[in-house]
Amino acid sequence: MQLNHFFYGWMSLLMKKAKIQIENRVERHSKLVFVALTIVFVIVFIVSLGIGKYMVPANQVINIIIGKIFRSPITASPSAVIVVMNIRLPRLIAAVMVGGALSAAGATYQGLFRNPIVSPDLLGASAGAGFGAAIALMFSLNLLWVSVSAFITGICAVFLAYSISTIISRGNDALLTLVLTGMVVSSLFTAFTSLVKFVADPNSKLPAITFWLMGGLSSIVPQSLLLMLVPLLIGIIPLFIFRWRINLMSFGDEEAQSMGLDIKKYRIGFIFCATLLTAASVAVSGMIGWVGLVIPHISRMIVGPNYKKLLPASLIVGATFLIIVDDLARCAFSSEIPLSIITSIIGAPFFVILMLKGRRVGSDA
Repeated sequence: MQLNHFFYGWMSLLMKKAKIQIENRVERHSKLVFVALTIVFVIVFIVSLGIGKYMVPANQVINIIIGKIFRSPITASPSAVIVVMNIRLPRLIAAVMVGGALSAAGATYQGLFRNPIVSPDLLGASAGAGFGAAIALMFSLNLLWVSVSAFITGICAVFLAYSISTIISRGNDALLTLVLTGMVVSSLFTAFTSLVKFVADPNSKLPAITFWLMGGLSSIVPQSLLLMLVPLLIGIIPLFIFRWRINLMSFGDEEAQSMGLDIKKYRIGFIFCATLLTAASVAVSGMIGWVGLVIPHISRMIVGPNYKKLLPASLIVGATFLIIVDDLARCAFSSEIPLSIITSIIGAPFFVILMLKGRRVGSDA
């Protein structure tokens, strides 16, 4: 009897040690992955500061950045300093903020609704923001007020979708009702935007509205970054703090409730945070599709489905992706093209490949 106890105790100890070793190995692997993603992001950011119609070598870009930070002598030409610091740096910061925000919002929505084809514009935030921007552009308001108007109407659209779904479901937390209501509200605001485009001046207002709705970062000013910074922080900080709860909610309502999670409270909170990120992004950059849909899938392939790692990975990968897309928009043609064109060209084939791969895996099973 004592020998059996000794044997089982010894085996239990070995299993615990093996488990600890595996967890440590996985943790080290995750750290290496994040270090690699961060290095790639930094390289892409620095290289992007130098490329464009006016090329600036990477060593000059680094010299300019170090000189501005530490107030040391700058050997680059004054024109290079102006291009890097006043034109490209605000634009790249905006690309980082928008790409990271849309990716984080998309990952959050996919976890909440337990659906891999959910995107940040599910509940009408993008369509509502587009309508607000179209109204502001039709009345010739400046870019700051265009962003403010887009942000407010984006929030209002999601609030309208959630309110209607709550009334229809009579207090029951029905995901299907919320999704359908979001589709209706999105379609409604898209129709309103089409109406604004129809009555707008075809010579001046209509081109501005159309180009803005296609997404771009050419009109970024420092005020735009400040406008996005506050809702970005309000949205991303709670998601980071409570991101492990998205893991529970992705298992289903019954499983999450059995673990003591207040489903309704957290779902409202997560939807509010993701909506803030989406509305703020659309308010600054226009409507850029596919980022919030595709990037969470790429991040999931890299770090797995655990939101403790998935959410930060989505931020880094989304920021890097949108910087690269913006580089293509600036440099691929003689004139700048909207970002949504490039994201659609990249995102649509990738998603088709993803669906084919999923079908192949399902048939093998």
